[in-house]
Amino acid sequence: MRRPLLILSAVAALGAFSPATAQAQGQAPGQGLAGAYLAARAAVMDGNHRAAAVYFETALAADPGNAFLIGNAIFANAALGQWGRAETIADMIDPAEESSDMVNLVRMVQRLAENDLVAARAAIEAGQGAGLFVDGLALGWIALGEGDMRRATAAFQEIARDDGLADIALTHLALARAAVGDFEGADAIFSGDEFGALSVTERSLRARAEVLVQLDRADDALELLDFFTNSVPDPGLVALRERIASQVGTPPYSFITTAREGLAEVFYSIAQAMGRDAGSTTLPLLYTRAAHGIDPAHTEALILAGQLLSEAQQYALAADAFAEVPGDDPQYVEAQLGRADAIFDDGRPDDAVEVLRALAADHGGLASVQAALGDAYRRTDRCADAVTAYTAALDSVDITQRRNWFLYFARGICHEALDDFDASEADFRQALVLNPEQPQVLNNLGYSLVEQRRNLDEALSMIERAVEGDPDSGYIVDSLGWVLYRLGRFDEAVAPMERAVALLPNDPIINDHLGDVYWMVGRRREARFQWERALSFDPEDTDALRIRRKLEIGLDAVLVEEGGVGETQ
Repeated sequence: MRRPLLILSAVAALGAFSPATAQAQGQAPGQGLAGAYLAARAAVMDGNHRAAAVYFETALAADPGNAFLIGNAIFANAALGQWGRAETIADMIDPAEESSDMVNLVRMVQRLAENDLVAARAAIEAGQGAGLFVDGLALGWIALGEGDMRRATAAFQEIARDDGLADIALTHLALARAAVGDFEGADAIFSGDEFGALSVTERSLRARAEVLVQLDRADDALELLDFFTNSVPDPGLVALRERIASQVGTPPYSFITTAREGLAEVFYSIAQAMGRDAGSTTLPLLYTRAAHGIDPAHTEALILAGQLLSEAQQYALAADAFAEVPGDDPQYVEAQLGRADAIFDDGRPDDAVEVLRALAADHGGLASVQAALGDAYRRTDRCADAVTAYTAALDSVDITQRRNWFLYFARGICHEALDDFDASEADFRQALVLNPEQPQVLNNLGYSLVEQRRNLDEALSMIERAVEGDPDSGYIVDSLGWVLYRLGRFDEAVAPMERAVALLPNDPIINDHLGDVYWMVGRRREARFQWERALSFDPEDTDALRIRRKLEIGLDAVLVEEGGVGETQ
């Protein structure tokens, strides 16, 4: 009888075994086992599959045949996409032992990678497949691979009876039709004519565009791609659009043409659909690794693996997954952008910048690359370089498109950091032309005007609109209180400033601002309390010096010293 599909956290599973329990079971752990086990436990708790694989295998060397260690070593290797190694370890299990779901998954991936469809179908029929979500769809592609499209269609339609899986099953039916050359039938599903509208993914969009080309409807394919890339300029879709636009004649359909590719897509589709809904990245990661293990050309699976590992804060492993995408792959740019993000999050900002600089050297004409480089420079306080990168990005896009507001906004932030306030204001205002009610832009421009003591009435109007658009942003609410303070409307400034502190209680500047407002309305003791709080949150040195001066002689005297009676910093 097959065990139910249970993917438990490895941390919880580790509680079932310890050197003490090993001794109780007659498994003298020895020093080597204990040390490796403890190191493996720490690696699992950190989510570091690479280290866990090493230490569990080390523990196995000290205690061969230990089912618990074998199971964890299999899992760690599968999570790394090392399916051959995982199968080798699985072979250590006593044949008399009942197969686990993890072992079944490993063996299924290896069968499918070898295109052994007969053995794969037999395993599923014996209840030893890859999992409940996968097996039914897999049977459809196995039937297609065995030359029985009627049986394949029946399998996909059976899965489609489950509302939760209908979109995926019908998409796979469309992909199967296209794989056997039934492009009219595939388009009938993709268009919604046969079964109604389906959810659109980047993968299904690519497939449909290729199907339309086969139907001599290249113009429709380009229109479809333009519709989506205008709002989300996915590099892979942009590359496909350029390829279709430059082609002469009708190239062969190439999206998914074999049963093995379709089976890899099954795992990828389920992993993508589960995403965060799985409650953990564990099962989606295993499935996306399976997709790549079955079809090494499925580079989107590597990208999804990188994204899942990043979500699990395994940034070094994520960077490695992104790095596996080859340089000639259409997804290479997306992979390198993901790699740079992972490296940055891993605490290596200079290395991330170098990745993006190398990418820009080869793909500098892509706005997404220049924008990412600009973001990396901005995050590392290299604002002059960031301005150059953002300008290059703007030079390569349609600057009338609403989505490009962020490029102007980000460049404006950098201009402001460089004390080029005219250029900063121009960029902020252009961002508002494209996105008139964007709260962050309204707030930044309004606050900049406040700090420059210019156009305070306009600044107040902007910040009020920003608060309306994002009422729970402590920084924006702080701006509202601060502009009221600048206008001398101290009593009105109290409520928004208190709310800002409630929203961001540990921010030194906001606490300092509240202290200034309290001082101006005569609440001197509370003002000093807020300044003391602000100091406890490690403000910048210049801000800390000013706060201490206020505590020493009071705000009024500080303002006189600064030559700005009635105003503050």
